[in-house]
Amino acid sequence: MFRVDLNSDLGESFGNYSLGMDEEILKYVSSANVACGWHAGDPMVMEKTVALAKRFGTAVGAHPGFPDLMGFGRRNMAVTPEEAKVYVKYQLGALDAFVRSHGMKIQHVKPHGALYNMAAVDEKLARAMCEAVYDVDSDIIFMGLAGSAMLSAARETGLKAASEVFADRAYNDDGTLVSRKLPGAVIKDKDLAIRRVVRMVKEGLVESINGKDIPILADSICVHGDNPEALEFVRNIRETLTEEGVEIRNLL
Repeated sequence: MFRVDLNSDLGESFGNYSLGMDEEILKYVSSANVACGWHAGDPMVMEKTVALAKRFGTAVGAHPGFPDLMGFGRRNMAVTPEEAKVYVKYQLGALDAFVRSHGMKIQHVKPHGALYNMAAVDEKLARAMCEAVYDVDSDIIFMGLAGSAMLSAARETGLKAASEVFADRAYNDDGTLVSRKLPGAVIKDKDLAIRRVVRMVKEGLVESINGKDIPILADSICVHGDNPEALEFVRNIRETLTEEGVEIRNLL
């Protein structure tokens, strides 16, 4: 029996700015990565998102990023491992207050944007963030890019690690994600993306942007849901996986 988690980045609205279709997406995913107020989100949004996740029985994870609202956390910042460690602690603590107040526990931590991409290849940065999570709660799962430094750092730190794959992103030959600045980085053909997801889950393989089959482990699939088309995409992925005999469940 194959099984996999479906996750989505949620709680990314801020003040008067509304982003995403959180309530609809939460009906189809098994885990939610909730923005912690630095790259996106705010206290009111965090409260609402956690409450919605509880209503739909969706596991909650922290989605810490760089303090960069203007750039949505997608711009690299020069930070030391020590700084990254306290950045993660701070944001994890903020979300934990909302989660605990609803009688829930944080399931996982998944870094956001540039912080995620940098830690995927920077062992010291990855280790510092994993240590931050371990210091707060060693039962929390660390979610990171399949085959990346984040996962090895998590295991070395003593955390459970969850290998994440992306439904709508292209991969380089080394398993890293193709930069969004390059053509073909985002897969817009929904049928192709779904076929790739099924193959990643059932065969453990994905075709790179150069046409090379590379091994990949899929514990969790990231599906984006910030427009009506993406909502249909999330629904179709879930339906297709179920038809293929894949059980959708959270990481616990």
